[in-house]
Amino acid sequence: MRTRSLPALIALFVCSHALADAPGTMRLDFFHSGNHETEMFSLDRVVIEPLPWTGNMHYPIDETLRGKYLFEIVDPDDGSVAWSRSFSSIYGEWETTGEARKLNRSYHESLRFPVQQTEFELVLKKRAPSNDFEEIWRIAIDPNDYMVHRESAAYADQVVAIRDNGDPATKVDLLILGDGYTADEHDKFIARARELTDILFETSPFKERKHDFNVWALAPASAESGVSRPSTNTYRDTPLGTTYDAFRSVRYVLTFDNKNMRRIASSTPYDFIEILTNTEVYGGGGIYGLFSTAAADSEWAPYLFVHEFGHHFAGLADEYYTSATAYEPPETIVEPYEPNVTALLDPGKLKWKQLVAPATPIPTPWPKAAFEEHSIAVQERRTEMRAANVSEDEMNALFRYTKQYSEDLFSKAEHRDAIGAFEGANYEAEGYYRSEQNCLMFTRTDYFCKVCAAAIEDVIDEYTQPAE
Repeated sequence: MRTRSLPALIALFVCSHALADAPGTMRLDFFHSGNHETEMFSLDRVVIEPLPWTGNMHYPIDETLRGKYLFEIVDPDDGSVAWSRSFSSIYGEWETTGEARKLNRSYHESLRFPVQQTEFELVLKKRAPSNDFEEIWRIAIDPNDYMVHRESAAYADQVVAIRDNGDPATKVDLLILGDGYTADEHDKFIARARELTDILFETSPFKERKHDFNVWALAPASAESGVSRPSTNTYRDTPLGTTYDAFRSVRYVLTFDNKNMRRIASSTPYDFIEILTNTEVYGGGGIYGLFSTAAADSEWAPYLFVHEFGHHFAGLADEYYTSATAYEPPETIVEPYEPNVTALLDPGKLKWKQLVAPATPIPTPWPKAAFEEHSIAVQERRTEMRAANVSEDEMNALFRYTKQYSEDLFSKAEHRDAIGAFEGANYEAEGYYRSEQNCLMFTRTDYFCKVCAAAIEDVIDEYTQPAE
């Protein structure tokens, strides 16, 4: 175990960024409010974080565009874009739930980017029903305003380097935050962070690109072990505020305390965040460009850690469709912007067409009816078991049974090794298709399909490669 003090971290960045003259890190904190039909934005504050910018300055313009939203740093005089990044958000998910039709809510959000030297405009865009980006908010910002807040690295002396592969400006910096760990459980957190990091880098394509990553770990001490699980009357006041039952989905784990999470995270370099909860009950979550979560003590933590990171890191869509969700189905099916699912509206223009063998039928047959019959029955049983608050050992046995059933079923399928268009994805049994019969984004297997793997590599390149 190796910790870095605040002076050591600053010395590291001053040294590694000396030639590149890296800018500082600026953050816009704001409130995102509204309902199913209306949304609005309110400035909270502009922040200068304590550490230099860790992103790849060779790619100022986002070329992958995997999120529901897009922000741009715009010169007010000539309209040129100095920086852009696409992202998704908790609000963006919430507005698709039934609750958004009944009431208004506000969520705290942040946008991070390199410090600008002169006044600029931040332009926020959102995907229209056609999936094209349209402007929804514009705000002028003066980076030299004396009201810009300067944040301190209050937790820097608690940061542990899990993997230190060099200059953060040329690496993907993953921050693993722990929530629900007492001071006496800190070593437990670090050990689990190391184990799950190893598992991530045993999974392709992360395996082949592991030297492109730095991994840092930080777990501010909680007064009590564990995090909140309101459906079982379990409540914990933890540093990150992580909780089960997000959007009333018992397995969905999020934090809604963005402001505190950002204040804690700014003590260490990061591009992406994964939160480990000190819990055993199956659960996790992942939002592109925001964070991902995983129950660290679950038997399925390796799967949860990697699957949810796939959402957060590469904007991968869920390929499963028989599990209950809080989201309402889309009113109109359009081609999804996520790289690993398709509506197949034009089979001749399948987005991963170059990977499909000429003899593979499109759509691609698979044992869909048998899978659905089994899976729907299992989901009903799972709901009953959660309502009865059975032991996690019993739940794990059900999950193991389901995994084995799927593997046996798929092993006998005619197109088990094909890349094609397999119907059932994106929470819908019909109308959406995935590229392969199985994938880590579909079942609790341990590998990504080729389309997901390629999408992950695109993001790694964007954070690590020099400009062409």
